[in-house]
Amino acid sequence: MSSGRSSRSRAAAPPIESAVVANGEEAIQLGDKLKVFRAEGFDPDGYVQSKCLTMNEKEIRHLCSYLQDLKKASAEEMRKSVYANYAAFIRTSKEISDLEGELLSIRNLLSTQAALIHGLAEGVNVESLSNASEGSMEREIHDVEDKELSDIQKWAMEFPDILDVLLAERRVDEALTALDEGDRLAAEAEEGHTLNAAELSALQTAIIYFRQKLAYQLAEAACQPSTCGVELRAAAFALKRLGDAPQAHILLLNAHYKKYQSSMQNIRPSNTSYGGAYTASLSQIVFSAIAQAARDSEAVFGEESAYKSELLVWSIRQTEAFAQLVKRNALASSAAAGGLRAAAECVQIALGHCSLLEEWGLTLCPVILKLFMPSVEQALDANLKRIEESTAALAAADDWVLTYAPAGTRPSGRSSNVHLSSGTAFQPKLSSSAHRFYSMVQEFFEDVGPLVTMQLGGRTLDGLLQVFKSYINLLINALPNSIEDGENLEGSGNKIVRMAETEAQQIALLANASLLADELLPRAAMKLASMYQVSNKDDARKRASGGQNRLPEQREWKRKLQRSVDGLRDFFCRQHALDLIFTEDGDSNLTADMYINMDGNISEPEWAPSLIFQELFAKLNRIAGIAADMFVGRERFATLLLMRLTETVIICLSEDQSFWEDIEEGSRMLGPFGLQQFYLDMEFVIEFSSQGRYLSRHLNQVIKEIIERAISAFSTTGMDPYSVLPEEEWFADISQETINKLSGRGKIINGERELNSPTASVSAQSMSSVRSHGSL
Repeated sequence: MSSGRSSRSRAAAPPIESAVVANGEEAIQLGDKLKVFRAEGFDPDGYVQSKCLTMNEKEIRHLCSYLQDLKKASAEEMRKSVYANYAAFIRTSKEISDLEGELLSIRNLLSTQAALIHGLAEGVNVESLSNASEGSMEREIHDVEDKELSDIQKWAMEFPDILDVLLAERRVDEALTALDEGDRLAAEAEEGHTLNAAELSALQTAIIYFRQKLAYQLAEAACQPSTCGVELRAAAFALKRLGDAPQAHILLLNAHYKKYQSSMQNIRPSNTSYGGAYTASLSQIVFSAIAQAARDSEAVFGEESAYKSELLVWSIRQTEAFAQLVKRNALASSAAAGGLRAAAECVQIALGHCSLLEEWGLTLCPVILKLFMPSVEQALDANLKRIEESTAALAAADDWVLTYAPAGTRPSGRSSNVHLSSGTAFQPKLSSSAHRFYSMVQEFFEDVGPLVTMQLGGRTLDGLLQVFKSYINLLINALPNSIEDGENLEGSGNKIVRMAETEAQQIALLANASLLADELLPRAAMKLASMYQVSNKDDARKRASGGQNRLPEQREWKRKLQRSVDGLRDFFCRQHALDLIFTEDGDSNLTADMYINMDGNISEPEWAPSLIFQELFAKLNRIAGIAADMFVGRERFATLLLMRLTETVIICLSEDQSFWEDIEEGSRMLGPFGLQQFYLDMEFVIEFSSQGRYLSRHLNQVIKEIIERAISAFSTTGMDPYSVLPEEEWFADISQETINKLSGRGKIINGERELNSPTASVSAQSMSSVRSHGSL
């Protein structure tokens, strides 16, 4: 055989055998070092014991641990290398496979051409012999007949019969040995001319023919469903020895594919099952087949990167086919019906089986996640939509009365959870629709846990935030005049909702929203965060990366919930401010005339805050009393509500252009009595806000600004405003007397002066005290 043929034979050999020369030459230096490991009878335990006789137990354990770390590091490095050069590996492996096929074709063509040439040459010799004398021909024929055939000629003549028997009896190893022997003898005959051209050509043709026949026989056996794993590996290894390793690997993978396809014929999706059993059975078959294919590939082809890449591509293809079956037969119905728990369980089952393949370097979980993500997202959206629609249906009949949650089980049949706060049982008081909303959110977070591993934690919280905003819009629509004012906001549509007629019912709306946003929903969401921490407990690599699986910060999500509640509170305050300022006929209770007309009509008015501000104080007192019962433990929210309502009324006054146009540019100017009354009204607001602890810095600043604006308008008359304003104590006394009167407390008598007779003098110190009035 030629040197080129020998080199091809060595290239097709396994990695260890490639270091040894076929004709018995000495191995290269690396082969000498590894010779002990190549022996068929190599005993790893004996080898380790011989090396560790002088080591104590601690050193041996340390060595074992070190070797395990090296093994893991090597596997991880291999995986990274494959994925980093994935496209190059695939392209190179395909090119090598194509090249080897072309070389085999060229080799066959050359052998056929050589046989034809030798045949033609023999024909020419026979033709030339016809010109020789008949006597010479007879003598040569006689000599040939008398001459005894050589051993190699006899073997060449018997070779086809031997191979026929071996192939018929399926003695593959012996057939391979015979073919290798045929290659060796053909090479020797070609170099030593021990066979004539016709005999050599016939031998080479027979070798090619029986190689192809054996390859076909092996391929046919590998494709049989009844072929066991040992037989399949043996057939693949034999094909590799025949020089067709790429085809052997393809046949190996196809055999596993046909086997698991045959096993899948017995699996049928159940019409009554949610899909978990079907997914478990299917994933068991598919991923077990992939795992077995990985084991067989490594056993036959070792760690060669080309076959590793081909195995990975094949595994991804099988995973995609598996995902399509699960989506069609299990996930689609669950997702459409909003069965989030069923959909998530199907994905978890698949991920559990898929993760077992990582020890073979097959990371297929990202493929599963990518393929199942749309279906799970559909189930998630459908579940959130169900919460929204169910809550809206209950809001249409909600009486907006706060009660404790009804005893018993929740609608799903699972017993309700008792929330604990600081070691004591916590029972929230909500209206019926809010109780239902919170109950469904609890169930939702119980079902959504597996979505953390699918990088859907953030989407889950964002979706729940949108559902909560939709519920807030329903509460806004439950406030009187909300529909007429165009407050049919996005998310609420034209859904019918029962009106909250009384102040207690309207404040109950705020209690629902604030309790859900401040305490209940964040507490329920903590379950999702804890699941995320548990899922990454043993995965230091994911924790170190701090990547895309992290949920949004709980504080930021809670702030978004609270901002939604702020919208409801602001609308509540705006409605009540408008009810104070305007009558049912649309007339304003707060006009410039109520101050301008005081001068010139009466000699000395009976001093008291204007009626609208007394009504404001009375309303704030009522709301404070109701809020004290509804916002137990959440007094801050009640304070913010009172603060915001007071600010809304004063800001309406500050931004009323017609009011200030009449004060500053009207035909009649603001007189001394009007200025005193306006100043008294503002002082009254400051006084009761301060006593109620809801005087904000912003409110105090706005009041100071509108007082200064009124004083500036009075100054245009040419009079000194400070000469007509009484001392600060006068305003404080009247304000306090009004507060006591409206609050039902006893009248306070000031013995030094009469409240209805303001002093005419005012000092600069009294005015500065107004400007420097304290604020919260």
